[in-house]
Amino acid sequence: MTALMRSTIGCLIPSIVACTIQKISYRMDIEPILNEKCIKCHAPPYGIGYKKTGLNMLSYDSLIDGTIYGPVIVAGDSKRSIINMLAEGRVDKLEQNNHGDGKALTSEEIQLLKLWVDQGASNN
Repeated sequence: MTALMRSTIGCLIPSIVACTIQKISYRMDIEPILNEKCIKCHAPPYGIGYKKTGLNMLSYDSLIDGTIYGPVIVAGDSKRSIINMLAEGRVDKLEQNNHGDGKALTSEEIQLLKLWVDQGASNN
C-alpha cells in the first residue's frame, strides 16, 4: 500500500471521527521518488539541472539548501514552493523540467510531494 493510499484510506470510510492524513516520510516516500526521477539531472558535478541552478538532490540538506537563486521549498506551503510549482507544471514552459526521458512524476508522486511540503518538509 502506497503512502498516499495509507493517508487517504481513512477519508474514504464515512465516520464521525475526523479524517486524518498520515505523515509523509522524506526517507520512505520522498527520497525514493527523487532518487528515481530527479537525481540524474540534479546531482553534482555533471547533472544538467545541477549545472544550471545548483540544485543538488543527493541529500535532504542539499535539497533544503535550494539553488543559486534561492530556496525551492517553503516548508508548510506547497503553493509557494518552487519544487511543487515545477512538479505540477505551474511554471513558464522555459522553466519546466525536461521529462523527455520518460521519468515524469506521476500524479500520486506529485501529491506525495505536495503533502510532504504542506506538512513541513521534515527530514523524517
